This record gives sequence, structure tokens and C-alpha cells, in this order.
Amino acid sequence: MKTKFTIGQFSRLTQVTVKTLRFYEQKSLLLPEEVDEWTGYRYYTVGQMQRLKTIRNLQLLGFSLDEVTALFEEESQTPTIPQLDAKIAEVDQRLKELTARRNQLLHWKNYLTSITLMQTISLQSLPSIIVASHRTIIPSYEALGLLCCQTIGPEMQRLGCKCPPPGYCFTIEHNEEYSPTHIDIEYCEQVEEMGHDSSIIQFKRLPAVEKALCLKHYGPYDRFYESYTALFKYMEDHGLTAIGHPRCSYVDGIWNQADPEKWLSIIQQPVA
Repeated sequence: MKTKFTIGQFSRLTQVTVKTLRFYEQKSLLLPEEVDEWTGYRYYTVGQMQRLKTIRNLQLLGFSLDEVTALFEEESQTPTIPQLDAKIAEVDQRLKELTARRNQLLHWKNYLTSITLMQTISLQSLPSIIVASHRTIIPSYEALGLLCCQTIGPEMQRLGCKCPPPGYCFTIEHNEEYSPTHIDIEYCEQVEEMGHDSSIIQFKRLPAVEKALCLKHYGPYDRFYESYTALFKYMEDHGLTAIGHPRCSYVDGIWNQADPEKWLSIIQQPVA
């Protein structure tokens, strides 16, 4: 003789709410073994405990209720190898997305920690200097490192440029608005004397900047917006006004640090 449970008893023993059991019934996924035609009471059996356990296990493995229903309609209650492969692929994709999100959170945490622990903003004067300049369009910030290593550096060496230690190089962006793939950028590197221009390098003297708000940026270049946000908030709080284009000076980068999180740049914004 089969043991019968009321829906309340079945709910308590299986730790599934009555609301969920009624929902499963509506989906024809777990029908009561018996429904009293006079009282409407629903009764469940031990066998349905096993069915419910299977349903819950399949859901934990990522199968939707519609997919579980289809398995029961096929009377297999066991996924096929292709179905399991598809679920594994879904999990792998989700893992990649979660790993990427975790890395972004860690980067953000590290950045906030670095600007908390270090004095990153200062007001400085920038002297007049002679620079070797190269202005071009690059497809992304990542292309800047290769441009310096493969084009600008060899040309400066060919022209016999001498750079005073410890070295000072920076970029100035000329875009009127943000463009992720069409960046009008000018690379400047301090040199000891004016040279003869070439098709790649032009020499010029930059005037002194009386006041420049300088902020250290830690991390890859596509996160400059974080530092610009902090910089302009500081300017607003201290009654400063931006004048002219900011310079981005590069201290550590792809040329000496493989990990982009260890790259150090300094944003220098002329202010009044």
C-alpha cells in the first residue's frame, strides 16, 4: 500500500513551498498522485519525492523548467550527452564572464586603494622645454606603445636626438570628442636641442606652464577616465579652472612592465 501525504505534509518533508508545488502542477511537471473529487485535497506519494528530487537536481545543474518538462515527457529524466555538453558550454561561458567581472572589480579596488594610500595630486610648474614631436592617428590606446617602440624611437635615434635624464615624454590628444578607434594624438619627448625636422619628427619649443595640476594614474590607458574624473573633481573643489590640453606623461608602461596594472602615467592639466 502506497504511503500518501497531503500537500502540506509533502511540502514540509521535501522543504518545498506549497506555492511551488502548485506551480509544478500547473506546468504538468509534478501532478498529485490523487485529488479527492469532493474535498479537492491533493495527495502525494514517496515516488513523487524521488521525482521532485530529480527536478531539483536538474534545476541546480542549470536546466530550465521547460527543459526538465521536456525530459519527463520523453520519459528519460536523464539528459543526453549533447544536452550535457551544451550545459557545460553555458557554464564555461558564464565562468568567463564572471572571471572578467571579478578582474574588473579587483582592478577598481586596487585603483581606489592606490589613490587612497598615495599622494597622487599635486600642483606644479612645468618649465619651457624643447621636444621632438610626432602627431598621428592611432586606432586605440594600445597602439601607442608599438608606435613609440617601432616608429618614433628608431627615428629619434636616427636623427641623433639626445634626451636629458631621467627622460620626459607625454602625449596630447587633439580630438574634440571621444573616439575609441580614431585618436588624434601628439607624442612629445624632451630633447636637449632643436634638430632638423623629418617626415616623422618635428622639433619645437613649448612655453612654460605656470601651474599644472598633476595626478598619478595607475593602470592601463583605457581607464584614464577614472583619473580625469578625480582630477576635475579636485579642481572644482579647489576653485581651479582648466586651460589648454592636458599632457599624459608616461613613467612605466609596456616597455618595462608586462602587467598593465603596474603602468604609471601622470596627467598634467594646466590650470588657472
